[in-house]
Amino acid sequence: MQSTKTRTLTTSAIIGVAAAGAAQAADIVIGVPNWASVNATAHVLEVVIEDNLGLDVELQNGTNPIVFEAMDKGSMHVHPEVWMPNQQNLHDTYVKDNGTVVMNENPVQAEQGMCVPSYIAEEYDITHIDDLSDPDKIGIFDTDGNGTPEVWVGAPGWASTVVEKVRAKSYGYDQMFELTEYEETIAYANLANATTANEPWLGFCYSPHYIFVTQDLYVLEEPAHDTDTWEIVQPTDDPDWLEKSKASTAWNGATLHLHYAKEIEDAYPEVASLFENYQMTGDDLGAMGKALAVDGEEAADFASQWVSENQDTVINWLTN
Repeated sequence: MQSTKTRTLTTSAIIGVAAAGAAQAADIVIGVPNWASVNATAHVLEVVIEDNLGLDVELQNGTNPIVFEAMDKGSMHVHPEVWMPNQQNLHDTYVKDNGTVVMNENPVQAEQGMCVPSYIAEEYDITHIDDLSDPDKIGIFDTDGNGTPEVWVGAPGWASTVVEKVRAKSYGYDQMFELTEYEETIAYANLANATTANEPWLGFCYSPHYIFVTQDLYVLEEPAHDTDTWEIVQPTDDPDWLEKSKASTAWNGATLHLHYAKEIEDAYPEVASLFENYQMTGDDLGAMGKALAVDGEEAADFASQWVSENQDTVINWLTN
């Protein structure tokens, strides 16, 4: 992307351009997976880097594995929102083994599990994961009338979707439900329609997320996480992954971390410093997701406004 703004490049930035200019049009390439808050934060980083560091930034869509592989090869430079432990295998490969990717150490605390609208939890006494194995309770989730209730376990390609399939098997409700997979935007539109009509909905949920801003949700209770009850085999590693996996207690929490290509430390040290200092709150991410996914704001417009209204935060990223 060629910028129309007047720039003043630092010495290190000029060196970086000389080293990498022929390889790619933009100085910094930000990977953007397919959920609303990461789209917002990617655009925020674009504004901050272009306006304060005088570099050209490009945003490229990609799944988590694609973004990590691209950071490893140097064709992308940052993933703004890596969920851990969901992406532990990618983190281990590129951060620990290859040493080509760096993890920001300012996590956002997160939560994952299965949710119902609060009115469903109260009216039908569905409050615990074991309730999903009670045939007297789960009939309400048969929304298409085919005799089998449905549960949304996540989007295709999500690491959490694999885990939720394992959890459904481990808890036993996979034998009673149709485990459905489709894009998040459709799932949470279905949730919004259900709550408007005061109808049932059951599915995977995670926080920070805008659905906890727009909906009153109840996260089903589960036994506390026990590492002895968790063993996740990836589908890419073994065709019998489901049979060999188990996960019969709650998720062990979660954290979100920005990850960036280590080569940035030499090519653009001021950008690496920004990535090292970067920090968001869960409330910020929830509000960002709502602005884009619910309120329909354009990501670029939202990011410019957010940066303008959060100058103290931006200065801390740039100067700490």
